[in-house]
Amino acid sequence: MSTFDSHDASWWRQAAVYQIYPRSFADSNGDGMGDLPGVTARMDYLSALGMDAIWLSPFYPSALADGGYDVDDYRNVDPRLGSLDDFDAMVSAAHAAGIRVIVDVVPNHSSNLHAWFTAALAAAPGSPERARYHFLEGLGENGELPPSDWPSHFGGPAWTRVVEQAGPHAGSPGQWYLHLFASEQPDFNWDNPEVREDFHTTLRFWADRGVDGFRVDVAHGLAKDMTLPLRSKPELQILVDDGSDPLFDRDAVHEIFAGWRSVLNEYHPPKAAVAEAWVPFTSRRLKYARPTELGQAFNFDLLQAPFSAVEFRTVAQKCLTEAEASGASSTWVFSNHDVIRHPSRYALPDGSTLADLEAWLLADGAAPVPDLARGLRRARAATLFMLGLPGSAYLYQGEELGLFEVADLPASALADPTWFRTNHQVKGRDGCRVPLPWSAAAENFGFGGSPWLPQPAWFGEHAADVQDGVAGSTLEMYRAALKLRRALQTVETLEWLSAPASDMVHYRRPNGWEVLTNFAPVAAALPTGVAPAKVVLRSGDPAAGKGTAEGTIPAETTLWLAP
Repeated sequence: MSTFDSHDASWWRQAAVYQIYPRSFADSNGDGMGDLPGVTARMDYLSALGMDAIWLSPFYPSALADGGYDVDDYRNVDPRLGSLDDFDAMVSAAHAAGIRVIVDVVPNHSSNLHAWFTAALAAAPGSPERARYHFLEGLGENGELPPSDWPSHFGGPAWTRVVEQAGPHAGSPGQWYLHLFASEQPDFNWDNPEVREDFHTTLRFWADRGVDGFRVDVAHGLAKDMTLPLRSKPELQILVDDGSDPLFDRDAVHEIFAGWRSVLNEYHPPKAAVAEAWVPFTSRRLKYARPTELGQAFNFDLLQAPFSAVEFRTVAQKCLTEAEASGASSTWVFSNHDVIRHPSRYALPDGSTLADLEAWLLADGAAPVPDLARGLRRARAATLFMLGLPGSAYLYQGEELGLFEVADLPASALADPTWFRTNHQVKGRDGCRVPLPWSAAAENFGFGGSPWLPQPAWFGEHAADVQDGVAGSTLEMYRAALKLRRALQTVETLEWLSAPASDMVHYRRPNGWEVLTNFAPVAAALPTGVAPAKVVLRSGDPAAGKGTAEGTIPAETTLWLAP
């Protein structure tokens, strides 16, 4: 069992963090939905895996219009997932196991069932209740057109018209409210001081319960330019680097997070935070990671990079340089609850675009046929490449089992709002959220009750108990890597030992720990001076990697060499 120094203010800088999607992790009561007691019951597994922290996706009361990211009450637990007492028990168990706890905060929007929004619907236009959100009159002769042509991120328009419940126009169509995501997720108005103060209260509520940090959802979206007339159809991504986009990455957002940092610094040590900010411009993204704001920001560059030596090296150096400039540490991630699992991405033809991936999902994963062996081989190599880098590593539940995307979920099971708002043209993210397989022989693979998303038969081959103690299994590779990483981790620098254009990427940490990845589809000679006897971990099957002793490194393989 690992332990941690509760006074360490820099624990997050090189932490290994395990993302838990609570509904799909472990079901303790047999209702088919994962819950907080299920997390507590698996704390020994997480400790044996070697995690420094867990990050929980939303577990708050929610109608699940967007998988829990539509929050009804920010300071409570969904009764289907447990209670506040269960949350406290989970935090205590985590801390006893030497694991810190990070929780998701969703500040861009609430649920349409949130008490504030139901009050806004019941109030008249221009009321203080509506001022907490973005309500505007429509365009057209009778306000029948939305205030702008802005699209929702999930498809369809970003505006919904309400039927007024109060005032002289009660019972008639009235104002429109903004929702950059699903219509059940109305956007908060962050120009309203009441909104800002309420989130400060939420941060303190969870920090007082022992939470060690916060992951901030859509951190770049809080500040909006609602000056009339609204500008026409912005892209729902950052296309400018000057803060002039009306919806995302506006300069005013940094005043908001400076306020958050003041709250987080009330605690000793200060609470950690990481921004989910899809901001491709380094000069903009590093602002979120400043010590005066959230302190760290996700970079998704490695997640988006093709399996290529040049790309991985370029991205890694760029992100390390960026982190140093911001005073933060870098973040590394290959999979999460919003993207196709990386073994499946690497199993598809090289050069596959986002549109190609969506078409593959729409074809139930049948065309093109993925090369699963190659996908897992590459995923394992990429993971060991990443775990050797300075910075924090964010792992998504199930990746340690080598899980692929479940691409052929039946349409009747799909729950992602994207599926519905695009008229069944984009499947969405359910394929990476299928409940985990714990035991190959158990009913529902040991998850609990009949799972809310169906598990495929092939999950049994990847179950945790099938891999436990099996040399060369993906689970044991992760366990070995995380144990070694904790022992070998040193100051946040590295030295590149290979040529920039080589198919081999070779780097060394200051204490002599070396990481060597062969990205080529064929075996290659080990670099001069690399002693096979120093290899302490390999990403490939040990039986297939005997060539290392003969001076070669197998195709698409990573080696770790001890100091």
